[in-house]
Amino acid sequence: MTQAAPADPIVPKSSERLVVAVSSRALFSLEDGHRVYAELGEKEYAQYQIAHENDVLEPGVAFSLVKKLLALNVPEEPPRVEVVLTSRNSADTGLRVFHSIEAHGLAISRAAFTRGRAPWRYLKDFGAQLFLSANPEDVQEALSTGIAAATILPDAAQTSGHAELRIAFDGDAVIFSDEAERIYQEQGLDEFNRVETDRKDQPLPGGPFKPFLAALHALQAQYSAEDSPIRTALVTARGAPAHERVIRTLRSWGVRIDEALFLAGKDKGAFLHSFGADIFFDDQQRHCDSAREYVATGHVPFGVKN
Repeated sequence: MTQAAPADPIVPKSSERLVVAVSSRALFSLEDGHRVYAELGEKEYAQYQIAHENDVLEPGVAFSLVKKLLALNVPEEPPRVEVVLTSRNSADTGLRVFHSIEAHGLAISRAAFTRGRAPWRYLKDFGAQLFLSANPEDVQEALSTGIAAATILPDAAQTSGHAELRIAFDGDAVIFSDEAERIYQEQGLDEFNRVETDRKDQPLPGGPFKPFLAALHALQAQYSAEDSPIRTALVTARGAPAHERVIRTLRSWGVRIDEALFLAGKDKGAFLHSFGADIFFDDQQRHCDSAREYVATGHVPFGVKN
């Protein structure tokens, strides 16, 4: 078999900053207000938020991740990371959110308050490479426009106790396309392994998180390998012999993954806990359910399983 030509590297210029958009319900715990909205409607919700606008909101599932991302910025230097807030609140009722941002010391200055309308429409205008939200519909729409996006799931995990930013990804239908996953679902494991072995020299097509992984790699490249405050992991249900195509694909893209765990079907949760992931992205709900018992988890509604 003739070896396929390596794909062009996807690493953006190191001067480009990483832009992450996060919804207010992912950043803070807003379940009390959301319950008021669901049960009593918009008017009562607005009155509730105004009445509590000086009460500081508790951190939500994505809070620790956002705090670590912003900590990568160095005073007196151009920011490496920017976080943009999105919210379906109006600017008036969203005042509590900005008060809480200030109280928690988060350097977030850009926001989109859309009063019930979908905020994903502004993500490309902000230059966002990743969107985290508690609203599955907004996440699906963002994915359809080519932005990496995930639904932040309620979790039982505790905040990681380390300063390093650790991000873990599933492979198929997240970093890579769902091409191989479709073969597995339709024809079984033996055929999946046969095809992946035959195509081991052909890079996998990119999935929805390929551009975000590239931007994260470019951010890592601004540090030496020994001093990098960012660590990444691929945590996949693949095992040998299907591992080789994955490794060769990442090599052809010119992207570094610090750790690669080929679990051959084992539950991912405990491994993610041992890695100490600040967040994990997966397309399959069963893997997300396993992971969110241990770490913050984002469901990526993409591919044949969705």
